Amino acid sequence: MDTDLPYAGERVIHDADAHIMELPDTLQQFADPDIRARMVEMDGVPLVGNMGVDFERLTHKHGSDDYRERERAELMTRKNWHAAGSYLKEDRPRVLDMLGFRSQLMFNTFGSAYLVALEHGDDVELTYGVATAHNRAMADFCAVDSRLLAVGYVPLMDFKRAAACAREALELGCRALMIPSACPRDHSPSHLKLFPVWERAQEAGVPIVMHVGGGGRLLSPRYFANGLPMVKDFHGGAENFRSVDYMAIPGPPMQSLATMIIDGIFERFPNLKLGVIEQGAIWVPSFMRQLDAAFEAFRRHEERLQKLSLKPSEYVTRQVRVTPYPTEDTGWVIREAGEEICLFSSDYPHVEGGRNPLKRFDESIAGLSEQARQRFYCDNFLDLMGGAVR
Repeated sequence: MDTDLPYAGERVIHDADAHIMELPDTLQQFADPDIRARMVEMDGVPLVGNMGVDFERLTHKHGSDDYRERERAELMTRKNWHAAGSYLKEDRPRVLDMLGFRSQLMFNTFGSAYLVALEHGDDVELTYGVATAHNRAMADFCAVDSRLLAVGYVPLMDFKRAAACAREALELGCRALMIPSACPRDHSPSHLKLFPVWERAQEAGVPIVMHVGGGGRLLSPRYFANGLPMVKDFHGGAENFRSVDYMAIPGPPMQSLATMIIDGIFERFPNLKLGVIEQGAIWVPSFMRQLDAAFEAFRRHEERLQKLSLKPSEYVTRQVRVTPYPTEDTGWVIREAGEEICLFSSDYPHVEGGRNPLKRFDESIAGLSEQARQRFYCDNFLDLMGGAVR
């Protein structure tokens, strides 16, 4: 990379997917004492995985002159906790300067899996107590720089608590509200009693977002019982991001999003925006067409479809924004789905983001108009974030 320019160069680019790397005790630090005492592994899902990292030694390394001297040259090759600003919040503004992104929408790394496991249990108090701890932690990390946009988590398992959690997250300074992409255990994400959540988000001008990890277990473990050695993922262990898992990632958000559109959530809340983050976008063109096919097939007999003022795909165009993976043919997605939907994301500092996502995306969308490229890197993000980003 040019040592005189940030990674983004001179372009205005907003990053729709970036992360903190939680420490093993991050959630406990921000939890109320009674909640902290009850936070244990849930259904085999730990609070956080540390992959054998010696954090005391690594933190010392991050502060060393030698490590910092090589920081810029290795900005996109250091991953997870080894990356600058990944868990030391005071370093993140310096990283943003080197990246050159105008803002980053900031997600957790491990917290969602734990929260989804809790949400499919029976302990409402613990679930919302952990959500509060998560939202405090995200707001605290992002408070060091206005370019960092904290994403709060809102469990949907309890109607009244969901609305209160959304309000609290906004009061903490969260700039987006994440919901699970999987269906809640006992009701639809389109349930009438969840309307106050969408209303709070719409009034505040902040988006609802779904993120990979919010769908719970993607596949039955039986799919991997093939008589062969277990395939390792990007991190070198039998984790959660291999080719077979990858194929299942869009399933939960597609079904939840389709249900919300068909049941009239976006008709009732026309200024509500929803982002589908780090779950790919190659599925979007066919999803839009399938929505319209369902509309044509069933609207004669379904009153809810008759009440829609737009075709289902038109709600996607108006209100849904999606981040492609850098390995997907983003140019094709944009040509097929329209210029309004796709967003740039780096996934910094995760391995899945790759060493040069900008190069991959630039090559994929090179044949598009300047307006389409501007929308991908900037304008669609501003539209998603509404009043949360200027």
